[in-house]
Amino acid sequence: MTIMPIVVTGATGQLGRLTVEALLRRGIPAADIIATGRDIARIKDMADGGITVRRADFADTDGLAEAFAGADRLLLISASVPVSERVANHRRVIDAAASAGVSLVAYTSTTHADTATSVIGATHGETEAYLRDRGIPSVLLRNGWYLENYTSQLPQILQNGAVVGAAGEGRISAASRADYAEAAAVVLTTEGHTGAVYELGGDESFTLSELAAAISAATRKQITYADLPVTDFAQVLAAAGLPAELAEVLADADRGMNRGEMYTDSGDLRRLIGRPPVTLAEALSAAALH
Repeated sequence: MTIMPIVVTGATGQLGRLTVEALLRRGIPAADIIATGRDIARIKDMADGGITVRRADFADTDGLAEAFAGADRLLLISASVPVSERVANHRRVIDAAASAGVSLVAYTSTTHADTATSVIGATHGETEAYLRDRGIPSVLLRNGWYLENYTSQLPQILQNGAVVGAAGEGRISAASRADYAEAAAVVLTTEGHTGAVYELGGDESFTLSELAAAISAATRKQITYADLPVTDFAQVLAAAGLPAELAEVLADADRGMNRGEMYTDSGDLRRLIGRPPVTLAEALSAAALH
């Protein structure tokens, strides 16, 4: 199979960088990868390694057209801008991809985006609908929650002696960024994915109570789970320094988790990457050692 250049948007972010690294491991020549982002100084090392680096601001229509010129396949990593701007930004990227004549757009969505009630889920659902309406060959990578969303909080969790959230006993099928990136690289470099909808998540789901127990086991410190009303959890996040809008969005995501919106038993991630995804216990063990 001959693949012309593959564009990775958001290559300046963690998932984007990991996807570029996964493409290289899969044998895609550096010259056939176009890494894009708003602040390309952050990916100077990619340019030094022979990867084409182009500036792409999702709000800049003309710039997107230039960034995607000559591309064959494109990975649209969902924007991390304020939620209110996400769909408009995604639409500009999709329009630019269509104008560039790409043969496939892979979009990092979220689990059950077509039925999700969360604010985050709704933006993904709208983006998926726009992709369908434009008629561009596409594949939906419905990524679940990141294990890193929890392992990155270990210092605070250990300091407070508690996991705090609003997810009740909702089950969460989280996986590592690296595993989601590997799945994206597989889809971008192999055939047979056009039109597919992959519900991606870890093989072993967990509740936040089970997360607290797993942290206790990994660190030998007693950790409990404090389940709060959504509004109270948003206030806790804001008090911790998050912007008010982001605090509300994240608390609302926990509400979605309570409804099962971050749970999947599809096995799609394992099948795509050809091995079991990293487990919660493995991720906590690695994080606790640092």
